[in-house]
Amino acid sequence: MEKVPGEMEIERRERSEELSEAERKAVQATWARLYANCEDVGVAILVRLFVNFPSAKQYFSQFKHMTDPLEMERSPQLRKHACRVMGALNTVVENLHDPDKVSSVLALVGKAHALKHKVEPVYFKILSGILLEVIAEEFANDFPPETQRAWAKLRGLVYSHVTAAYKEVGWAQQVPNATIPPATVPSSGP
Repeated sequence: MEKVPGEMEIERRERSEELSEAERKAVQATWARLYANCEDVGVAILVRLFVNFPSAKQYFSQFKHMTDPLEMERSPQLRKHACRVMGALNTVVENLHDPDKVSSVLALVGKAHALKHKVEPVYFKILSGILLEVIAEEFANDFPPETQRAWAKLRGLVYSHVTAAYKEVGWAQQVPNATIPPATVPSSGP
């Protein structure tokens, strides 16, 4: 049975910290290599989200009925959404030097998902955890601890900005209190 963490529990564990110049460069270098396969990586992230957290599909009428990962991978609607997700992430990563731009982009994403799509903010935390898993798998031999920490800081920063946008529009928690441990990055070696 799938468990989704309550929003307040996640917020207690999160700290939003600005990235240093070295951390920004590490994130951007990793991202550039990942973004070279933007659509396939985005699809892999969304398919993993929907397989591991099927409740996330409730927000997508076009593919909420799909259960087969291969069917999901082939879905034009899922592929299109994967490209939108990756595009938004790309805008954030490319503008890490400009905190106002990052804040603006994430506020727009947060408000749209709160008001138009009615998506629980916890799914941003889950999705960003899956992104870290995919990065760790893609670059198992080249994802040192300092880069992992930089990505973890970015994850907290993204979630902090998105949840701030949800609060700004008056979002009330919709998910019953349930807990899962925060996503962790798989070990990159011995």
